[in-house]
Amino acid sequence: MHRHGTRALLVCALPLVLATGCGDREVALDRQQIVQLFGREHVVPRAAAPAELVAFGRELYHDARLSKNGNISCASCHDLARHGTDGEPKSPGTDGKRGDRNSPSSVNAFRQVAQFWDGRAADVEAQAQGPVVNPIEHGFATEAEFEAKLASLPGMPERFAALFPGDRPLSLANFGTAVGAFERTLVTTSRFDRWLDGDDSALTGAEKGGLATFVATGCVACHAGRTVGGGMFQKLGLVKPYPTDDVGRAKVTGQAADTHVFKVPMLLGVAETAPYFHDGSVATLEEAVRAMASHQLGKELTEAEVLEIVAFLRALSSRDA
Repeated sequence: MHRHGTRALLVCALPLVLATGCGDREVALDRQQIVQLFGREHVVPRAAAPAELVAFGRELYHDARLSKNGNISCASCHDLARHGTDGEPKSPGTDGKRGDRNSPSSVNAFRQVAQFWDGRAADVEAQAQGPVVNPIEHGFATEAEFEAKLASLPGMPERFAALFPGDRPLSLANFGTAVGAFERTLVTTSRFDRWLDGDDSALTGAEKGGLATFVATGCVACHAGRTVGGGMFQKLGLVKPYPTDDVGRAKVTGQAADTHVFKVPMLLGVAETAPYFHDGSVATLEEAVRAMASHQLGKELTEAEVLEIVAFLRALSSRDA
């Protein structure tokens, strides 16, 4: 499923020919070709969920009672004020123990081909079920233990029964459906989105220059589509080995070829989601750009190139859109 990208060949063949001003130099961009690279969604949109289900999912997302010690909610690690992250390299769970990986953003997450760094969940509905039955995260060891907690909360069985008529309304699967319905409303619009939709004034000259450098460097070979990533899996350390003991997707597939393979993260809102990478080891965008160029592309970027790319990445934020 979307394993290794061949988009790099396309990128190398793209002539960027539409001149736009950028400081003291001219940057060449061809809008049609850029839209071909970034204009499509990675998944087919679903019909909107009923408002009542979305509202219930929002409540569940923020309900710390749904952890063994009553101190952790989905929002603890996926704080919407932090673009669906928590600013931690690795998040603490209900007992204070840290997980193995950095918490990815929940904002726009449903627009990716899979969930979690290793892609073990197909969608946000399946993803939402994972942390609550993780002993380190929300602390419940089994599905039955979590469902017993749900059943013990005043009014909760009735809420589930009203929204999920059937033989077994109060279930982990229905919890995931409700939280997923809410997460599917977490969509942002950036100035880059506006530029893709035809507003040429949405990006500054420096940001257009950064976009051109992003494409010409080869970043777009993996970070493409409307979410600027999230559409494929790739080996971390493709050219230069990345120091990690995390086997990545190989733990899911059992295939040696998937060792150190991870889902390529989307970059929408990336300026708001530090620290970076699956291990949360990189503190700044500048450092992340340098590391990816080196490990994935075998390139050592100049300081000017790094700053150009970072300028573009900051335009993927919705804060000033």
